[in-house]
Amino acid sequence: MLSERGGSGPAHTARGELTAQGAGLAGDRVVAAGSTGRVLIAAAVRALRGEDCADLGQPGGLSRLTGAPASVRRAAANRSAGRVALTPEQTAEVDAARVAGWIVDQYPRRRYPGAVLGSPHGAAVHLAVALGVPWLPAAFDTTVQWPGGAVDRPRAALDHGAALAARLLAGNPDVHVRQVHCPASRGTLAGATVSLAVRWRSLPAAYGRFLADRLDAGAPVLVLRDGRTWPVYDAGRGHSFQTGSPASGLDPVDFHPDSHALRQVLRAVGGDGARWEPPEVSGPPGHAEQSVEPGFDLAVREWAARRGHRVHRVLFSLPGALSAAVADVYRAWLRRAGKTGDRLVVECGRLLDPWQVVRAGLVPYWCENATRRSVDAAEWWLAGSEPFSSVDVLPESPGMRSPALAGLPQWLAVAAFGRRRRALDRTAARGYPVAAVPTRRATEVLRAQPYDLPAPPPLPAATAVETFRDGAGHPGLVVC
Repeated sequence: MLSERGGSGPAHTARGELTAQGAGLAGDRVVAAGSTGRVLIAAAVRALRGEDCADLGQPGGLSRLTGAPASVRRAAANRSAGRVALTPEQTAEVDAARVAGWIVDQYPRRRYPGAVLGSPHGAAVHLAVALGVPWLPAAFDTTVQWPGGAVDRPRAALDHGAALAARLLAGNPDVHVRQVHCPASRGTLAGATVSLAVRWRSLPAAYGRFLADRLDAGAPVLVLRDGRTWPVYDAGRGHSFQTGSPASGLDPVDFHPDSHALRQVLRAVGGDGARWEPPEVSGPPGHAEQSVEPGFDLAVREWAARRGHRVHRVLFSLPGALSAAVADVYRAWLRRAGKTGDRLVVECGRLLDPWQVVRAGLVPYWCENATRRSVDAAEWWLAGSEPFSSVDVLPESPGMRSPALAGLPQWLAVAAFGRRRRALDRTAARGYPVAAVPTRRATEVLRAQPYDLPAPPPLPAATAVETFRDGAGHPGLVVC
């Protein structure tokens, strides 16, 4: 996927040994290959360079196994994931400061009229592209090998992850590590690798330097925060653990050992529901893995106050609320520029291309994933919106079956909202929900859309924020 290397952080002490400055793993080795967050960074960078995502893919080679037995597909997926994941020993070499440097070093070296920071969300990247500004995530995902792991043993995952988190935190005291064990969203990979969301608890030094050097005087900063909650086990010392995830399309109760939905999921990924024993969680739910650490949010506001930048904070408790708000912003932006704003593309997961969206004058609506919950939100928004003349739909196959997934008929129902054109991408649908397609498939589809140039002038941040505030029809979205 990405090959750029850059950024280095201060020296850290890991397991009692001094790591020389810049000697940690490169950012492109640490950030999980194929993760949604990594794809969003790549898409944002390319859009600001005036490039599309034609070079982006996902770790491949599995599409040819679509017709193979499920056990063969699972084994191949585990081997592929293990090759790109960190080894347990390499977690001590992770340098979060260097990752932050790697992110900002990819953006074009010029001045920007603002910045968008926060939770990973495709609509946040579309918003940043419309504003002509960079998108900087408040966290990054990394995966680590789990030799002898089991998809149906969350307690064992916690034990293994605690040791990994301790190694990582020893050299990075300014982050929080959220471990997520979710076979419903990660499939068989939950038993082959450990997934860690590494969240900065303050503004990384590389981010601070980038913003100070590249932002115009008084340029606004937007912080977008995912406010979803989930039962969280606090393992202590900067490490917390989730069994399941909101991104699974299931509810916390569905991860109880007696849950029928859980047993369906575990059977689909080769697990046994009888062995499922999650750690007990007491107390109220905490913020889920895609949220922003309070310290990061506070640090951004303090940094901005010292330098005369205004901060706008957008909190969303439903991913679809932000997607709907940004789609409405795009439609109004296009129409102010004399365009129709009547052609919609419904993207999903890693199937997006912000530069092609702007090039074709499309309105983008981003679904977090292919769950019924995500697609329901798109349908409700479309039902309450002024009709679109065309609707193109790009469903991302999750690579597994789950009771929470939307079926192809529901995706077809989304496309049916188009008055003249109703298109569900056949390539993406052909092997759905098992066969994955690369990110560049979105580029291939959108390249076929007619040009609608020139692109509108960059959207002022104040206009976007005002549109958000006027969007009373988007429950689950708060602007402050």
